[in-house]
Amino acid sequence: MSQVLDPPPPTRASTQAATATAPPSGPGHDLAALAARHGLSVSGARPSLPQYVRQLWARRHFIGAFSTAKLTAQYSQAKLGQLWQVMTPLLNAAVYYFIFGLLLDTRRDVADFVPFLVTGVFVWTFTQSSIMAGTRAISGNLGLVRALHFPRAALPVSFCLQQLQQLLFSMCALVVILLAFGVPPGPSWLLAVPALVLQFVFNAGLAMIMARVGSKIPDMAQLMPFLLRTWMYASGVMFSIEHMTGPDSGLPSWVGTALQLNPAVVYIDLMRFALIDSFGGSQLPPHVWALAVGWALVAGIGGFIYFWKAEETYGRG
Repeated sequence: MSQVLDPPPPTRASTQAATATAPPSGPGHDLAALAARHGLSVSGARPSLPQYVRQLWARRHFIGAFSTAKLTAQYSQAKLGQLWQVMTPLLNAAVYYFIFGLLLDTRRDVADFVPFLVTGVFVWTFTQSSIMAGTRAISGNLGLVRALHFPRAALPVSFCLQQLQQLLFSMCALVVILLAFGVPPGPSWLLAVPALVLQFVFNAGLAMIMARVGSKIPDMAQLMPFLLRTWMYASGVMFSIEHMTGPDSGLPSWVGTALQLNPAVVYIDLMRFALIDSFGGSQLPPHVWALAVGWALVAGIGGFIYFWKAEETYGRG
């Protein structure tokens, strides 16, 4: 009769060896192994920066079509329709002329004050509208963000492109105003093209920064008009910074330097220098083109990377 022997009790060493050699198990590991076996990846995962740039470039036709559609629909309910693209900045310029040009008499220190004012209002409106649209780019389009998979940077960039198209419509009215007030066209008008390109890059960078901030802090859209209005008053839109900060102003010299380094001042003054003969190079900040390129690169590249780092979080929560 054979005798059945019980196996010896496991030792601590054999238990640790079995634990070390046993394959991990659990729902998370099983799903991860299944995904890896079939070549699946996490949906909505942030791509690498070069891959993200390629994805954004591949959607360039979508960005252009989306910005044009938004621009067309912006005034679709108004009876005057697309005329408001030109009338809105012109009416703003008329209000500023009444308050600053007539009541405060800032026009006495500025030659060609009306072209000076209208140019400043149009260029500032481009930056202001781009930042405001960027602030709501994600929070105001959650349905689109959650329904479709695309690089989210396409939204703030398309809104900036929309504002650029609106500025180009306004520039037609600006040319008429310049000619009406005796400002002749000249070769310097070509400088408006690189100035606008640099300003667009700067605006797009700020729009992407504010898009990320606005997606996390919805109240930022309510705060931005006050911040932008303060920035506008410090940007020489309605007055000459050169005269306001001159030796007779009583202000410290660093105030004038800080105001001239203001990126909004840089792009406004570049446009005035390009279009208005009486606005000479002596009224520009030192190294103005270097400043314009520097602000565009800092805001454009920095804003793009800052927005990209939160790519996976947009539309969640």
